Formats: sequence, C-alpha cells, structure tokens
Amino acid sequence: MTQHPAAGAQPGPLRAWLGLVVVLGPVLLVSMDGSILFLAMPRVSQALNPSADQALWILDIYGFAVGSLLVAFGNIGDRCGRLRLLMIGASFFGLGSVAAAFAPTPELLIAARAVMGIAGATLLPSALAVLSELFADPKKRAQAIGIFAAAFAAGFAVGPVIGGVLLERFWWGSVFLVNLPVIALFLCFAPDLLREVRATRPGRVDAVSVATSAVGLLLVIYGIKHAAAEGLTLSAVAAATLGAAVLTWFGLRQRRLEHPLIDFSLFRDRTFTVAIITGLLPLAAWSAAAYLAGIYLQSVLDIPVLHAALLALPGAVVLTGTCIITPMVVDRVGKRTALLVCHFSIAAGLLLLLPTAVTGGIGWYIASTAVAGVGYGISFAVVADTAVAAVPAERAGSAGAIAETSNEIGNALGIALLGSLAALLFRFQGPDLAPTLGETLQFPDLTPRLVTDAKAAFLTGLHIAAATAASLHLLLGLLALRWLPRESPTPTTEREAAPTR
Repeated sequence: MTQHPAAGAQPGPLRAWLGLVVVLGPVLLVSMDGSILFLAMPRVSQALNPSADQALWILDIYGFAVGSLLVAFGNIGDRCGRLRLLMIGASFFGLGSVAAAFAPTPELLIAARAVMGIAGATLLPSALAVLSELFADPKKRAQAIGIFAAAFAAGFAVGPVIGGVLLERFWWGSVFLVNLPVIALFLCFAPDLLREVRATRPGRVDAVSVATSAVGLLLVIYGIKHAAAEGLTLSAVAAATLGAAVLTWFGLRQRRLEHPLIDFSLFRDRTFTVAIITGLLPLAAWSAAAYLAGIYLQSVLDIPVLHAALLALPGAVVLTGTCIITPMVVDRVGKRTALLVCHFSIAAGLLLLLPTAVTGGIGWYIASTAVAGVGYGISFAVVADTAVAAVPAERAGSAGAIAETSNEIGNALGIALLGSLAALLFRFQGPDLAPTLGETLQFPDLTPRLVTDAKAAFLTGLHIAAATAASLHLLLGLLALRWLPRESPTPTTEREAAPTR
C-alpha cells in the first residue's frame, strides 16, 4: 500500500526538521501516558479509593485501547487523511486528559483513560506516515525514524519520572494536565508544517474485526483480574471463556478477509514470530516491574514520590541511550545477537529484584532497572525493523502495524497479567484486611506486625511476578538461539554501497 502527499512540493530541510519536532510531541505523550501513572497510583488510590481490579483497569485500559485499535486507525488514516486524523486524535487526547485530571470517581477515570487510549491509537501510525513524507532523502528519513523510535522509548522510560516530579508539587490530576501544552502547540503548528498523506489503494476497514478483537481482549483480561481480586468465581471463568471464544472467532475471520486486521499468515516465519513476541514480552515485563516497583518504593520502603522518581532515572537513561545506540551497533553484530542480548539482559535485570526486602533494597532496584534497561532499549530499536525485514516487501505495512500493536498490547498485558498475579498472591498471603497493600495500610490502629506482614506479602507477589517474567525471557532467548539463523555482519563499505530500499 503506497502513500502519497496530497499536493505540493517536498518540504525544505528546515521545515522537515521542524515538522519532526512537532510530530514528536504527540508520540512522546502517547508512550508517556502508558507509564506516567506507575508512581502516581498510590496518590490516586488515596484520593479515589478504587478497588483492586479498578486500580488495574485505571492503569491498563489505556494500553488496551491503543493496542487494539492501532491497525484499524492506520487503515482509517489511509482513507480520510493522516494529518486530518492526527488533528482529530490530538484534540480528543487533550479532552480525555482534562476529563481524567478532574475525574471524581474511579469509573470516570477509567472512562477518561479509555478515551485517551482511543485517541492515542489515531496518533502513532499517522505520525509515522506523515513523518516519512517529510524527508525525501532515504538517509535523513532513516535518521528521523530513529529519532521517532527513541522518542517513543523515552516517553515510556521518563513517564514515571515526570509523574513523580509533578506529584511532589501538585495533586494527582497534574500528571494528565501536563499533556495540554504539548497538544496545544501541536494543533497550532501542525497544519503549517505537516502535509496531508493518503494511501493510493486503501483497504476496507472491517468493523466487526475491530469490535471482536477489542471485546475479546477485554473479556479475557476482565476474567483474569476478577479472579485475582475476588477468587475463581463463575463470572470470572465465564468472562475469560467467552473472551477466548471471541478471539478465536476473530482469528478465523481474518483468514477469510481480503484486508485482514491482522495477517496471521505472517507468523509462519519464525524470525517474524520471535520479533513480534520480542515486541510484546519486554513491554509486559517492563510495565509490570515499573508499576509494582513504584508501589514497593513508596508503600513498602516509605520513600517520598520525588525520591522514587529520581531512583527510576538511571534505568530510564540506560533504556533511552540503548535505543539510540542499538541501530549503529546491530549492523555489526547482527539482529540475532541483539535479540539474544535483549532477552538475557532483561531476565538478569528482573532477577536482581529478588534480593529486595521489606527493610531495604534500593541498590538492587537501581541495578535491576539499569541491567534490564539494556534489553528494553534493544527491543524498542530492533523489533519493527526485524519484523519488516522478515516478510516480503509488499507485506511490510502489515508487519510494521503488528509490531507497533505488540508493543502497546504488551504494555497493558504486563500490568493485567503479572499485576493480577501479584494481587492474587497478596490476597492469599496478606493479613486479609483488604485486597491491596494501599487499602490495607489505610486501616486505623494497625499493629507493626500487621504492617510488616502486609508489606512482606506484597513483596512476595513482586518477587513471583519478576521471576515469572524473567523465566519467560530466558525461554524466549533460548527459542531465539534455536530459531534465528546466524548472520554474517555486513562490512561497513558494503553497507554504504548497498542501495536503499
């Protein structure tokens, strides 16, 4: 599916780079809002008193909305125009941010986060398409896309840090209002600096596929969350079973469509499959570890929120730096080696969380984020390129869309699945006063023994979740070692002489 600008000459170099700066604003916001609540959740819980499953929905409904609609809005943008969809999406993202900041109840905050997620799904694919049209020179376009990827990674990494800094001075709603200046600047400058982009042969968007994929995911995750919070009830089993059936029907439907929402035949290629799992699993591990570690620092170790945010900074720097450096290194060492380092470093980093204790563990936490940050940065940098390179050129668009979707779904699944696992363990091992650590610590006249027992139960959940994620990364690393072919690194002179595709 080829794309072309609506009209006019190619923009000059200065205008192209200014357009890149404008595009990066929404990109940063979409990724940052996937993680900015990790340190803010204790404050949100104090203000709105959500239940255990409501707290998890507040965190991950955003990621599910973005991930389940990315491919659909990519096709819609092809039909109605990428720039137009960017403007509409940015406007609704701003409105959703205002609604979230002033939400008086957990239910309204969940709804506002869902609106932000739907709007965010319009921004990512359209921003990348518009960005690609700004740069005619392939080398400059590659540089711009690299900056785009680094900005997306940086947003995920610095979200908790920015949230912590804001919470030190302002109330919890400020973590959403920080979006408004960026949205306002984008809406002011985008019409002048960016150009409209449409596809020459847009495919039809299958509304049934969009609905079934979103509904199936939400039903499965609802069943898992409900089981973690309330036990294995009939409603939890029924929801998860129905969701699995809907997703199965969704997968069968894709095989019959001329323009499927997800082209499952691409997964016949082992390299593509490993790349997509690498897009999903590291984001799942990172989001769950960041969320649970944020609670650990504030509620177990009683560290102020600003201090907790600063402790997350080394890992954020390592993640962002690795994302920038990896494209320059991967040409020399090969994608196979890069993916192996990705999974084994994430596993090692997660295992460094196991020595943390109720009485201390700050050093282990910092070491964990730094070591795992190497792997997270590699995953951001190589997944899309590896997935696209593994398929024929005419299917590159579908491969890229699935790679983007795997990132967003992974970010939400981490909190939903590993967060639910930690919540389930706390429910079984905690003092049985409330389903979460935050709610338990709010009980009046708690004895020191009960406080210690509650913190120890939460820490057990954190350790089991981290060990589970580490085990999955070790398995995927071994799978990549077996499945991925060995590569001969391309000499520098050959790379420079090779034609740009």
